[in-house]
Amino acid sequence: MGSLFSFTLIILSWASLASIKAEAQGIKSAHLLDLYIRDYTFKSFDQRFRTGTLHTVHLPANFSGIRVNMARFRCGSLQRYGARVMEFNLDVGVTVHPCVERVMVVRQNLGYNWSSIYYANYDLSGYQLVSPILGLLAYNSGVNVNFSNSFELGILAGEKPITIDFSNTTNFTNLQGIRPYCASFESDGKVTLANQVSPYVCDATRHGHFGLVIETPPKQVSKKISRLKVAVGSSIGAALGAFLLSLLLVAMFVKAKKKSRIEEMERRAYEEEALQVSMVGHVRAPTAALTRTLPTIEHEYIPPPPH
Repeated sequence: MGSLFSFTLIILSWASLASIKAEAQGIKSAHLLDLYIRDYTFKSFDQRFRTGTLHTVHLPANFSGIRVNMARFRCGSLQRYGARVMEFNLDVGVTVHPCVERVMVVRQNLGYNWSSIYYANYDLSGYQLVSPILGLLAYNSGVNVNFSNSFELGILAGEKPITIDFSNTTNFTNLQGIRPYCASFESDGKVTLANQVSPYVCDATRHGHFGLVIETPPKQVSKKISRLKVAVGSSIGAALGAFLLSLLLVAMFVKAKKKSRIEEMERRAYEEEALQVSMVGHVRAPTAALTRTLPTIEHEYIPPPPH
């Protein structure tokens, strides 16, 4: 009986792992990923956790790369004292809407692998993420609350904004003088860009998902040509130039020879032309015969009779 029970547990474990793997592979939506993280957060929650203490949420292996932390606060205490939740600093005056007795604040670090989901869910054309996506979400957290009856709450900053420090999460260094922008990913699918308030630090007025982006440099076409191509091109160009030059020389030679032949023919024709020679005084000079064509009257003209 014991071996049968153990075998049943193994089968159920395999089925659970297969189901988790299929779920992880099928996640293409950023919102759906938030729901999975929320469910695992509530499953790992223990009522004995102290209020205001940060706890680590352990996710299945198929969600490797994602790091999640959670802490439970009283709504009024959070507003009076603020809180520090990993990279997020919630200053005094922060409010939760609607304000319930207790609120569960969830911090997400999606890592570089899972952050790529945001390329498919948001228009990031012309920009590139240089940090993992960091998320700050809140849910109601009563005594009998679990993932099946929890709902999302809103976190709104007071006079001072919520700050997000990316200095320990990004590998980007602005050695080239490139300054990243703060990207805020809204729930309606829009992306809002803003300047950093200080290196790797961004401001926010409410909960959500945030990251650092830089402008994507234009693709540069490589201008390097191999030496073989240069040699072949030079050889072909030289051969073509020599061929054209030879054609030009032949054409000039033929033209010169033709001109010489024409001049020779004109000279011979001039010398061989028979001209009549006559004596003009004591000088022999060429003369041409004077030829006059007499007019011919085809019809005889009869003048009219006198009056």
